[in-house]
Amino acid sequence: MSLFTLFVTAVGLSMDAFAVSVCKGLAMKKLSVKKAFIIGLWFGGFQALMPTLGYLLGTRFEKYVTAIDHWIAFVLLVLIGANMIKEALSKEEDSANDSVDIKTMFLLAVATSIDALAVGVTYAFLQVQIVPAVTFIGVITFCLSVAGVKIGNVFGLKYKSKAEITGGVILIVMGTKILSEHLGLLDFLPF
Repeated sequence: MSLFTLFVTAVGLSMDAFAVSVCKGLAMKKLSVKKAFIIGLWFGGFQALMPTLGYLLGTRFEKYVTAIDHWIAFVLLVLIGANMIKEALSKEEDSANDSVDIKTMFLLAVATSIDALAVGVTYAFLQVQIVPAVTFIGVITFCLSVAGVKIGNVFGLKYKSKAEITGGVILIVMGTKILSEHLGLLDFLPF
């Protein structure tokens, strides 16, 4: 997997965390750098942990699904991306609060990183070097989450749904790219 592909995937995966970070920033009357870093650490940490767990699960079953791994990656990424877009377009309002207590952050971190678990499974099938990949995903998510808190504090909910839609589209494109590469349809692309 190229660095560009990994970067785009990391950005796509981090969009849920970014959107929640925007909400957290919106709820803050005054920007708290400490809270922004706590939020970034929770989201970045779980975005690194979950694909690692998915990878470990995937490697256990790799020999059984190698013939269809590209289809599994495609379906998982498209479903995750479509769900992100659906959630972004739903009319339900998220309640915003600036709490960073352990229970709140644990639940949010798990909820925003479930898609990363599925991506970790696909990484096992694609034989991606997992340690650099999850480190990269965690760092990107950390940075975007901290930025999301700042953006939310300054601009509010204006960009939340756009971030989720962008993340969903990115994951769908990456799933399509994986399938297309396996089928030999994109051999002419440099990345």
